[in-house]
Amino acid sequence: MNRPEVQPFLHKQSSTWTYVVHDGMAAAIIDPALDFDVRSGRTSPEFAELVAAFVRERGLTVEWILETHAHADHLSAAPFLKHGLGGRIAIGRGISAVQATFKDLLNLEEGLSTDGRQFDHLFADDETFQVGSLAGRVISTAGHTNDSVTYLIGDAAFVGDSLFMPDGGTARCDFPGGDAHVLYRSIQRLYSLAGETRVFVCHDYGPGGRERLCETTIAAERAGNIHLRDGVTETEFVALRTGRDATLAVPELLYPSVQVNIRAGQLPPAEPNGRRYLKLPVT
Repeated sequence: MNRPEVQPFLHKQSSTWTYVVHDGMAAAIIDPALDFDVRSGRTSPEFAELVAAFVRERGLTVEWILETHAHADHLSAAPFLKHGLGGRIAIGRGISAVQATFKDLLNLEEGLSTDGRQFDHLFADDETFQVGSLAGRVISTAGHTNDSVTYLIGDAAFVGDSLFMPDGGTARCDFPGGDAHVLYRSIQRLYSLAGETRVFVCHDYGPGGRERLCETTIAAERAGNIHLRDGVTETEFVALRTGRDATLAVPELLYPSVQVNIRAGQLPPAEPNGRRYLKLPVT
């Protein structure tokens, strides 16, 4: 099995790990983050520029810009990177369900398509792809969201929010379209991979004040994940996950992030006054 080179970048504002995965010539960028100040509504590509600089310094050709799902805690920098570096923006086919859910929930513009056409490619479960000499496969890992996927590239699995580091547990399932039963089954698919498979997480919050980390293994997750290790039943996991979710606050950037990310990182269309707006439901 090929062993790709993986360069992580930590977006401290959202505790997001962005990755450049490459074989020395071709590359994929996974889960790129855009700086966003919610108080002013200003975006900035400062963090994304660090990723782009690495790609240019190495002389890499970007073939893919991959989203593990439509994130709820940061805006995607995919369009910025595509404009500067090339590549195709891709996500799992489940994005259509996420688009439909939030279009209705937020009463978004009538013209917003919910068939995923904003993306260059929609991956089916078990679909294969290439990053230069590296073989990739898509594994549907829904549960956190309808569109969540894992990208298995060589011996490296980029799991999005499905799994955190073992001491961080698993993703919440209380967003629209989330389902703890589905997440349990999705994680079992990941646990069927070889134990030495490298696991790269999308977020790490440094539990207990430890240094923030990005890499573990399937064997380590199976042995020590605090929410779902070997021997935990689906019933036990669902009870734990739903109980914990009931205590969690809504992410600060949920609505801004989703409105941008279901559009493949594009901002909403300008209104008649020439300005763009993000909506917030009020109760």
